[in-house]
Amino acid sequence: MFRKRMGMIAAATAAGALLLTACGGADGGRDAAASATPGGSKAGAGRSALQELNFLSGTAKRNNAQPKTGDWANMPGKPAAKPVAKKWVQLSASAAGKLDPVVVNGTGFTLYRFDKDTANPSKSNCNGDCAATWPPVVVAPGGKIFIDGVKKSDVGVVRRDDGDLQVTIGGWPVYRFSKDLKPGDTNGQGVGGTWFGVTPGGKKAGQASGGDGTGGTGGSTGGGQEKSTGPATSATLFDDAGFAESGAAQGLAGRGCQNVARVDVASSIQAVGSLKIWSKADCTGRSKVIDGDVADLGAIGFDNEVSSVFFG
Repeated sequence: MFRKRMGMIAAATAAGALLLTACGGADGGRDAAASATPGGSKAGAGRSALQELNFLSGTAKRNNAQPKTGDWANMPGKPAAKPVAKKWVQLSASAAGKLDPVVVNGTGFTLYRFDKDTANPSKSNCNGDCAATWPPVVVAPGGKIFIDGVKKSDVGVVRRDDGDLQVTIGGWPVYRFSKDLKPGDTNGQGVGGTWFGVTPGGKKAGQASGGDGTGGTGGSTGGGQEKSTGPATSATLFDDAGFAESGAAQGLAGRGCQNVARVDVASSIQAVGSLKIWSKADCTGRSKVIDGDVADLGAIGFDNEVSSVFFG
């Protein structure tokens, strides 16, 4: 009797093992399904996370967002590190400085896009030190996105390398700039020839053509001068000749006369269109009209002499 009972238990155990092997186990089945997801787990995670987000029309204030959460809890110039700062994001079509339209967040800080990212598929290539300078706009899974003048169809999210969900507009991942310290600042405009405010449709803000910049850095980097027939509305000034990214850069944008923040340091300049550079503030002193990129301002007698720029 004892031997018969033991035989029955052994048979049941063997059958159970075969069943688990065939099904791959409860966890193994899920893992197998996940690994077979087309486009990889990140693509699937991004789509799933987008479906879980809550989209609400209007501003955070009009929707009675909890104080000291979301954008309101995000210190100027700092990444959204605490969970409370990732609860929600506000995307508002607005104006900032000379950029109109441009998207700002719930506290009025300008949002930017990066030419070295991709929009189709969405992919952020700004990590590590780059993400410290350009904090990505992130939201927690299941969080809220308040859309104010931005189409819901233009808004999405992408999974970053660190696992955070970054908001996208028109497919482009969006960021703030660490040197924008008060609402309305646009200090990131044109930096490195690759950073621009983002419009409600995902285009570059402050660009006469409204182009999306998929062609690269927005100007010639081969040392030549890119010609254009229209007036420029933005420019990037580099401390070194040849648009060297190792040197500091500063961006200007708008109409009319714009004073340079750091005067008499520029050795090269990138622009799409024509503009006039001046040796003194408020567009006074010596001047020179340029059309497009100038890889060496010394060649035209303006090395370390630019103090203001006139657009239009």
